[in-house]
Amino acid sequence: MSDKVYIFDTTLRDGQQCPGAGMSFENNLKYAELVSQLKVDIVEAGFPSASKLDFEIVKTIAELYASKSSAPIVAGLCQLRSEQIDRTIESLMPAVKLKRARLHTYVPVAQELMEASLGEKADKKKIQKDVFEFIKRAVDAGLEVEFSPEAYSQCGDNFDFVTDLIRAAVEAGVRVINCPDTLGAACSLQGADYFVNKLNRHAAIVAKEYPKAQVIWSAHCHNDFGLAVQNSINAVFDGPCRQIEGCFNGVGERAGNAALEAVIMIVKHFSKNIRTDIDTSKIQEVCDFVSAHMLKSQPHWPVSGDNAAKHSSGGHTNAILKNPLVYQPFDPKEIGKEISFLFGPLSGGNHAKSIIETSGYVCDESEKAPIAQFIKELYKERRKGITDDELLKGYFVYRSPIVPNSINYSRSSNRSEIHFEGKFFEENGETNSIHEGRDSALAALKKAVEKYFPVQVENHRSESKGSGHDAVSMHKILVKTEKGLTYEGDGEDNDIELAALKSFIDAVNKAYIEERFRNKTR
Repeated sequence: MSDKVYIFDTTLRDGQQCPGAGMSFENNLKYAELVSQLKVDIVEAGFPSASKLDFEIVKTIAELYASKSSAPIVAGLCQLRSEQIDRTIESLMPAVKLKRARLHTYVPVAQELMEASLGEKADKKKIQKDVFEFIKRAVDAGLEVEFSPEAYSQCGDNFDFVTDLIRAAVEAGVRVINCPDTLGAACSLQGADYFVNKLNRHAAIVAKEYPKAQVIWSAHCHNDFGLAVQNSINAVFDGPCRQIEGCFNGVGERAGNAALEAVIMIVKHFSKNIRTDIDTSKIQEVCDFVSAHMLKSQPHWPVSGDNAAKHSSGGHTNAILKNPLVYQPFDPKEIGKEISFLFGPLSGGNHAKSIIETSGYVCDESEKAPIAQFIKELYKERRKGITDDELLKGYFVYRSPIVPNSINYSRSSNRSEIHFEGKFFEENGETNSIHEGRDSALAALKKAVEKYFPVQVENHRSESKGSGHDAVSMHKILVKTEKGLTYEGDGEDNDIELAALKSFIDAVNKAYIEERFRNKTR
C-alpha cells in the first residue's frame, strides 16, 4: 500500500451541519484558500443539491482550485439519486479538466437506517444497480467518485449486501470506498464486529476479485463516544485505509467528527512509514479560523486549543524556561503556535520575572519572589490567573514611587499645602509640603516630588464628565524629565484640585519607572 495518508477535509460540509457552525459565503471561500495552503488533499465543499447557495459555494471553490497550479481536489456530496448526481456533477465541472473534481455519494446500509431513510421495502437489487449506474455516469463525465456505505460500522447482517454494493462501485470505476462510523458507535472492544475488521475483510475481497483496481479505502468517524480520532488511526494502522476524513477542531454533527489536527500530528509523530503531505506549520491558523468563524473551540482542546501550549504552574514554568519541551509532547512551533504562560496562584518568581523582562523591564533575581507575591496579593481573587498586561500593571504598582492612601490639600491667597499619607519615594507614612505663592496645590506636590525626581509640567487640562453636583473632573497632565522625555498622566475626581494631583502622580510614576526600571539593553 501507499505510504501516504490522504487528508479529506469535510469542515465545510459535515462541519457546517453542526448546529450554529454555519459560515458566510465569503468565509467559506477564505477557508478553502487557507486549507489549500495547508495542503490538504481533498476539500468537501458542500452538498450542491441542498440549495442554490450550497451549489454556488461548491462551484466557486471548484473554480478557485481550477485556477491554481496546485490545489486540493474539490468534492461535493450527494445522495444516490439521479437528479442529485447530475446537480453535483454540474457544480464540480470547473475542476474536471484538471482532474480535481470528486463526486461523493452515499446510501445507508445499516438495516434500521435503511428502513428509516428508504422505507421497509427498500429494493436492494435496485440500490446495487443505482450504485453502478450513477457512479459510472459521474466517472464518464470526468469526475473521480467516492462511495460511502452509510453507517457501515453498524451494517451487521447486511455485510454481504455491502459487499455487493462495493463490487458494483468498483466495477463502475470508483476511486474511493469510504466506510464511515456514522453513529460514532464503533469501538475496538467489539472484536470481529469492529468496523476496522470488516474493512480488512472487504479490502481482501476486492483485492482478490479485482486485482487491478486502484481503490483507496477511507474512514469517516464520528465522535459520540470520543473515539473518532482513535478509530480513524486504527483504520490506517490496523486496517487498509489510506484516507482519513474529518474536520478541523473536530466540528461536525452531534459530538463532531475526527479532529484532523490530531490525526495529522499522530501520524507525524508515531508513524515511521506512513505520512501526510500537510504543512503542519499552518494548522493553528486554520484551527483559529474555525474557532473564530464556525464554532468556538474549548481552551483545553488537544493540539490547537488555547491552553494546549499555555502553562501556569510554577514548577512547570521553571522547567520550561530552561527547556521548552519538557512539558510539551511536541514543539508547538510545528503547528504555528508558541508556548505561553498564564500567571496565577501557582506561579512563581521565575514566571513573573520572565514576563517582566520580556516586556522590557528590570526584575533582579533578588526581587522576583517579592514581586510575584505582591502581584498575587493584588489579584488575590483571580484564581483563574491574570493576563500578561495585568501582571505588568501590577509590576507598575509595585515599582511606583508614589502610592497614596489619602491626599488632602489646603490653600489660601498666597499659600498652598498638601498632606499626603502613604508611600512617597523613600518615605512611608505622612508627607507634608508647603508652597508659598498664588499657585494651586499642584505646586506644593511638585515641590515635594522634586526632592527625589525633578520634573517640569509642560501642560495640563481638565474637562467635566457629567453635570451638576455629581460631575467628575477628568485631568490630563504632561511632564518632562531631566532627560527631556515627556510622560502623560491621568486622574479624575469630583474635586478638580484632587484630579490634578492624581494625574500628576500618575505621570511621575510612569516617568520614574520608565527611566529607572526600563531595561537599557533592549
